[in-house]
Amino acid sequence: MICWLRPRVVELNDYRCEIVIPLSRRSRNHLNSMYFGALCVGADCAGGLMAFEEMRKARKKIDLVFKSISGEFLKRPEGDVHFICEDGGKTQQLIERTINSKEREETPVTIIAKTYDPEELEVAKFTLTLSVKLREK
Repeated sequence: MICWLRPRVVELNDYRCEIVIPLSRRSRNHLNSMYFGALCVGADCAGGLMAFEEMRKARKKIDLVFKSISGEFLKRPEGDVHFICEDGGKTQQLIERTINSKEREETPVTIIAKTYDPEELEVAKFTLTLSVKLREK
């Protein structure tokens, strides 16, 4: 599903991840706005990519699952949608906690979905609960 929608990384650093999913035949519904499922994929990518990057930097085998997701749909997204997560600090702390405790740890992260054409417009807000655990050998 992710590859089908062709998301692109706009920015990825220690504190922020921005992904864009183009509004195309693949992501558009019968109302010419982005499918609900495509919006969820964008939130998944933005929140999950930050965690995967921290796991890679830690050089430990850590398992990640999404424990919960909630979404608030504010406007119809009628253009390319940018998914922005600025919870890099929370993700770093989550990975550190699970390495130190060797137990399952979790934290919520917020993803804001915006369109910019013709003007900046917040179209959705997601909260994903990331759950990680250090893999036993």
